[in-house]
Amino acid sequence: MYANSTFLDSEFRYVLFPVVYSIIFVVGFFANLYVLFVLRCLREAKAMGEIRIYMTNLTIADLLFVCALPFWIGYYRRKGDWVFQDFMCQLAGSLFFINNYGTILFLGAISLNRYWAVTRPLDAASSDHRRRGIIVCVVIWVFTISLSIPFFTGPGTNDDGNVTRCFEAYHNQTEDEKIKVAIIHFLIIAMFFVVFFLVVVCNFLIARNLLSQSMPQPNKARGVKRRALQLLLAVVGVFVLCFMPHHVVQGPWALAVLNIKEGWGHVNWSQDTRQALNDAHQITLLLMGFNCILDPVVYFFATRKFRRKIASCETGMRMKAPELRDCFRENPKTYGNDAHIPLNQMPVAKF
Repeated sequence: MYANSTFLDSEFRYVLFPVVYSIIFVVGFFANLYVLFVLRCLREAKAMGEIRIYMTNLTIADLLFVCALPFWIGYYRRKGDWVFQDFMCQLAGSLFFINNYGTILFLGAISLNRYWAVTRPLDAASSDHRRRGIIVCVVIWVFTISLSIPFFTGPGTNDDGNVTRCFEAYHNQTEDEKIKVAIIHFLIIAMFFVVFFLVVVCNFLIARNLLSQSMPQPNKARGVKRRALQLLLAVVGVFVLCFMPHHVVQGPWALAVLNIKEGWGHVNWSQDTRQALNDAHQITLLLMGFNCILDPVVYFFATRKFRRKIASCETGMRMKAPELRDCFRENPKTYGNDAHIPLNQMPVAKF
């Protein structure tokens, strides 16, 4: 049995999305390429610690999403009409999903890494953090790609009158299909809040440890503490600004758009409420896209080597090619692998 309802649309998105996505595409593409370039230089300098492994994979996830943005820009410029093949719709939807939830998990891994370095610095220093970083990244990629499989197993496009929608037009589905879609949405929402809870707890405990150290500290130690607190704010800020609004709105929006007639998921909302939820949902989609621009901010606060490398690259850009290569030959005494020092000497591992 099919629902007798019309497509719930928000006309403003056909003007707003192409403009905002174009900005995200240009800024995100060049910013993340530059980050990847700097991280590659760090790798050549044998300074590729665990947190930089996470950063590299996070950058790759951002670039994959950015490369799919031209298709979404074209989709919204044509007022929600997908003119490309169904496979491209599936691919664009998958990259959007992989980027957002891969970012969430990588930021969670960064938070756990910093928490472990603060609370158990000696264990962290004696472990093979590079190998652990690679294993964690493989698990995250496998997990997010596995979750995106439904984007490929089912049709991405749906005919809606004289236009073709991409992962929209849920009102044309059967009641059983709608219930399955709603369950998937709520499972994803639950996963987000579990990760968000862990991130908040880890960063709260790290901040409490740092702020509780009242003994006199040298300027270098105070600088490390300040950068550590800045990293905490950057990570939590990306969660709150980019991902929290979407997952707060996602559940009610899914029920409003699916418009399940009876049984589990049925809600009796007015058309104005359903329209308001859909409008809010469109704004949260834009906010999620901004994570591609804000992630480099996390990189900047994540490590002192990254900031020094940026300064080094800015100088090297004005050099000739042989001199530019010398710019990335670092002194191992200054730029060794990540070190972890007890809290009574240094508040956190090197940032």
